[in-house]
Amino acid sequence: MSRIVGIAAGVLAAWTAGAAPLAFTKDDAKSAYEAASAFVKECTPRHAGTLRGRLAANWLLDRASWCGADASLDAFRDTTPFGERAFANVVIEFPGTKTNGHWIVLMSHFDTPSTATQPCAGANDGASTSGLLIALADAIHRTGPHPDNIALVWTDGEECAKAYGPTDGFHGSRHLVDKFREQGRSVKTAICLDMLGDKDLHVIVPANTTAILKKLALQAAEKAGLKGLVKVDESLVVTDDHSAFLSAGCPAINFIDFDYGPGNAWWHTSEDTMDKVSEESLFASGRLVAAFLNILLYGK
Repeated sequence: MSRIVGIAAGVLAAWTAGAAPLAFTKDDAKSAYEAASAFVKECTPRHAGTLRGRLAANWLLDRASWCGADASLDAFRDTTPFGERAFANVVIEFPGTKTNGHWIVLMSHFDTPSTATQPCAGANDGASTSGLLIALADAIHRTGPHPDNIALVWTDGEECAKAYGPTDGFHGSRHLVDKFREQGRSVKTAICLDMLGDKDLHVIVPANTTAILKKLALQAAEKAGLKGLVKVDESLVVTDDHSAFLSAGCPAINFIDFDYGPGNAWWHTSEDTMDKVSEESLFASGRLVAAFLNILLYGK
């Protein structure tokens, strides 16, 4: 992927730009929580490749546009274990002020697992970070334009239909990588957000993350006053939406809390409900992401 590039050697050098650094406020956290709650209420279930999944994408398309930026639906078809199915990513793009054309990609999946043995609302796993992206879109819009281009993408088909494999799961992120390749876009950093609304929040950066981004994540946590909340776990490998970018040779990171309930017992179950999600956790997660973006954008 010759046109998708890594982080420049001077990533920590401060940019000179007129835009204000990102700030994620308590009002943003409230907006994130309210969006996640409404999404669960109005769009459950939302299995990929189904009518309910497309309705969820359209719901996000409408809500994401509230920040004042143009959102679009990127519909596509992909092979699954059950034949070809229709998917749709939701995308907001914020053009940057620099002329080099680099992109920062911020992702959260929105679909629910069709493989779950119990009905699953996906309140934390999908809805919490979908709401977080909506609030981040507002924060990015009100403080921009920023130096680099920024794409916010709500990905479809992250969950598998039978078992993860080359044609099962991560459909939206794989499609996104292919589209960026076709468009000749250079990706500075891809950031995956997943399961970050848990009331008992402990953010993990897994081993399969670009090395320099692990360091920047810890710097961002310290700058956001969240030093004890974020940990790099070199013993944990998490296959998530950032994996498609890593496979393409692009710098990528995953922010995830993969310890949801006792022994992760609430993951992909009927226990994944909004009473397990908190506005305070979304406030912490939003501040972490904003601080991380500020390092990437402004070197500080």
